[in-house]
Amino acid sequence: MDIKRDRMVSLGYGKYWRSDGIVGLMPIEDDRGPGRRTNVFVTGRAEPIVASRTEESILAEMGVSDEGYQIQALREATAELLEVFHEFSPVLRRLLLHEHHFDVEKWEQRLGELLRPAAHPDSISQNELFD
Repeated sequence: MDIKRDRMVSLGYGKYWRSDGIVGLMPIEDDRGPGRRTNVFVTGRAEPIVASRTEESILAEMGVSDEGYQIQALREATAELLEVFHEFSPVLRRLLLHEHHFDVEKWEQRLGELLRPAAHPDSISQNELFD
């Protein structure tokens, strides 16, 4: 994994550490719970920092590429645009549709689909767990 230097990594509950200063992650097994997911070992400290995030999520943030940050920025911009569309009045929606052939409802639907997490192809329904 390529650790990106000089990036702040969220450990949860307002705790942040530089990505290149994190030297080890160990999941908490005893007394694990909200606010206690991972021990984060960092340079310059003898004791680990207790993080509320899982080791997988911390690792993903440490090694995320510049492309990953671009994708996240695009998702945020798309969400903002969708919020603006929701605020359009019915009159404005009709005007845009009839005068400019811009269907706000269609674009709300398309953008909403982009923001929804993809369904896992191997996912099973909850009822199937108990058969």
